[in-house]
Amino acid sequence: MFVAGLVLDPASNAPIVILKDPTTDACLPIWIGLAEATAIASALKRVQLPRPMTHDLLKNILDEVDAKVLRIVISALHEGTFMALIELKVGDTVKLIDARPSDAIALAVRVSVAIYVKPEVLKEAQVTLVAVNPDEAVAADFSPGKAEMEDKNFANIEKGQWADILASMDPDDFKYKM
Repeated sequence: MFVAGLVLDPASNAPIVILKDPTTDACLPIWIGLAEATAIASALKRVQLPRPMTHDLLKNILDEVDAKVLRIVISALHEGTFMALIELKVGDTVKLIDARPSDAIALAVRVSVAIYVKPEVLKEAQVTLVAVNPDEAVAADFSPGKAEMEDKNFANIEKGQWADILASMDPDDFKYKM
């Protein structure tokens, strides 16, 4: 999956990271904290800060000790909370490090590694966006767990359009809590 965007939940003003499967219409919205949203956005925009922030520090430490992030896996959904693993190669050993998805994603965008979601997690929590009319690119009809969109190229959806999509949805629609 890739980070298709960051938006604010209009009801709670909480940031949401939208992960998108590049081969299907499946999306996975994950409510995250403001600090993590800022970390993800700054990495996506390639903002260079004068001093390293937490996720930059983590990347720098991994670089210094010759550890390599292989991939990030959104591995489980327990009682409304997502779990993630960072697959880390240290020498000849692969280690699995427990992480919050938001921190794992913030690291993934810094080290340019793939983000995976276990099929059972995606099945339980995904939102499917389906093309209806590519000329207008606005939100159409919504139902819990499913949204219909008019543009399949989610990388081109504007922030305001995501806000419109999410304004018609409720966190309960996604089967998990923040």
